[in-house]
Amino acid sequence: MAAAPEAAAPEAPAPAPPAEAAPAGQALPPEAAEIAAGYAFTGEALDLGALLWDGQCLPGAQVRIPLSMLNRHGLVAGATGTGKTKTLQLIAEQLAAQGVPVFLADIKGDVSGISAPGEANDKVQERARDVGQHWEGKGFPSEFYSLGGIGPGIPVRATVTSFGPVLLSKVLQLNQTQEQSLGLIFHYADQKGLELHDLKDLRAVVTFLTSDEGKPEIKNIGGLSSVTAGVILRALTAFEAQGMDPFFGNPEFDVSEFLRTAPDGRGQVSVLELPAVQDKPHLFSTFLMWMLADLFNNLPEVGDLEKPKLVFFFDEAHLLFNGASKAFLESITQTVRLIRSKGIGVFFVTQTPKDVPADVLAQLGNRVQHALRAFTPEDQKALKATVKTFPNSPYDLEELLTGLGTGEAVITVLSEKGAPTPVAATRLRAPESLMGPIDAGALEQAVRSSLLYARYAEPVDPESAYEKLSAQKAETDAQKQAELDAKEAEKAARAAGRAGPGQDASMVDQVVGSGIFKSLARSLGTQIGREISRSIFGTRRR
Repeated sequence: MAAAPEAAAPEAPAPAPPAEAAPAGQALPPEAAEIAAGYAFTGEALDLGALLWDGQCLPGAQVRIPLSMLNRHGLVAGATGTGKTKTLQLIAEQLAAQGVPVFLADIKGDVSGISAPGEANDKVQERARDVGQHWEGKGFPSEFYSLGGIGPGIPVRATVTSFGPVLLSKVLQLNQTQEQSLGLIFHYADQKGLELHDLKDLRAVVTFLTSDEGKPEIKNIGGLSSVTAGVILRALTAFEAQGMDPFFGNPEFDVSEFLRTAPDGRGQVSVLELPAVQDKPHLFSTFLMWMLADLFNNLPEVGDLEKPKLVFFFDEAHLLFNGASKAFLESITQTVRLIRSKGIGVFFVTQTPKDVPADVLAQLGNRVQHALRAFTPEDQKALKATVKTFPNSPYDLEELLTGLGTGEAVITVLSEKGAPTPVAATRLRAPESLMGPIDAGALEQAVRSSLLYARYAEPVDPESAYEKLSAQKAETDAQKQAELDAKEAEKAARAAGRAGPGQDASMVDQVVGSGIFKSLARSLGTQIGREISRSIFGTRRR
């Protein structure tokens, strides 16, 4: 049978002609002037670029975002290679310059250049001239971090207890039932004072609950079956086998370190270096969510501020939502909705808006949309969906979004009054820091010279669930052996009693005074003392 002919791929739309720079001081067309008026803010603002209209770049029409609206969150989207990373760098630089700390995840390893002055070249000068930018090479105060110390950076670790069952279920890829069961296991550990610092602590608790000694405990935990506990144990063992141990433990990273400013008043740029773990997307994306959740849990309510305490860029956001449970998505939605009042702004970075759930997308008031592809029916569907998320516009957005050049974007933000600004096609400014990675030696030197390095570099392993359960098992084994030996001694005493009177008392004295009996008594006393200690000091330190 002859093969069916392949369907012809849809033709890519013809790119729009490159926009030319309009002469400085030229009067704006009425439509462009109306758009530009929507970005004429009176307070502090970040300069994003110059308006594109009718094939021209208009440096007299600057597109900006109010500093006070950065905590209303945002989205930076676009196809691969359209300039999303440079947009992050541009926004981060200006935030730092105005005293606002920034967090960036560096997945490909090309954001470290924000710490070094940029290099002038013909392309940079041409871009600066087009958008009316006074460009000057500058570096910005930066700290570099790494997950678990894998790769260059100050190690970032979390305790298992702090990470919690919902986030851990995401990285273990558990289903909803297993996630709920893991929550019960965490509750049991909390009630019993079994601190979960690292993965071996959690594995010890689950192993105990699936053992003969621990199975009666499962009956006291509503809804937890030994079969499900066994599934979780196997998932945990496989997770450890993949080399995930370094990410969990002590000293736990204090995310308030991200809120620091430099001695000169500029905001600190915190760069999480992820190239060494980019093959573990579920892990690093969930770790980013842990950082955000920890900030939310620990920061006080401050309401609307003139400028945010921190702007958090969540790169590769689609990885966070892929395969997420209902509880996980609800937690993200709630965190994003409420963290604004803590003074934190969150920007999700991904390829298309459809990567972000509708409930989260609805809370992202600032939008920077780079070019989209429309090569396949799926691409065309995503393009139409993206267009529907923008306010009404004089642009033909379907044509515009497929014709934008690198470093150009369609923008709408929230005005100082909280209303959406007109949609503005924009040629973005050039970052003033180095657009690329710094030398590996310079990066290592920056890490080693940080005051935080000594605080977090070396892992520590305090007594926790693993040690406590190991000691408990040793005591239980000793008690069983002592009871067995006592029974044997009692049998021997009875036999000796039958052999002659007057021997009972001496034999009892021998049993009571034996090392085995003393060991049994000591074990029981230790167990009772530890339970009392737990009841006084609580199940775990908050």
